[in-house]
Amino acid sequence: MARPLPESRTDYRHFGLITTRWMDNDAYAHVNNVVYYAWFDTVVNQYLIERGVLDIAHGSVVGLVVETACNYFSPIAFPDQVHAGLRVAHIGRSSVRYEVGLFRNEALQTSAQGHFVHVYVDRASQRPMPIEPALREALQPLIID
Repeated sequence: MARPLPESRTDYRHFGLITTRWMDNDAYAHVNNVVYYAWFDTVVNQYLIERGVLDIAHGSVVGLVVETACNYFSPIAFPDQVHAGLRVAHIGRSSVRYEVGLFRNEALQTSAQGHFVHVYVDRASQRPMPIEPALREALQPLIID
């Protein structure tokens, strides 16, 4: 499989702003790779919360990450700002594939990009649940052609 190339801001449907923190830098003076996955979670969950389709404390349905990947192209370091681009590549019966592009400051190409798949489950039983209509509707603007 060929290594992906950096993508453009125009490849994403929504953006969230994330501020790096001093503690995000590692011994090599750039953001540690594990932080990128936290940014993926942040942009997706913030989008869902703002649209009223995710209640992290009391919702009966929650999304569990079952797959994730990230490709790194150029470093990000404190005090950079991260513009996290978001899109949806696939909506299934109980799952969604979110794709995220991380842009350093005003860069036009991704510093990193990746995906993760949420499977939506009943909070109590942890069994997959069909995606609720309100969530499907909230995700429609993010779907790529």
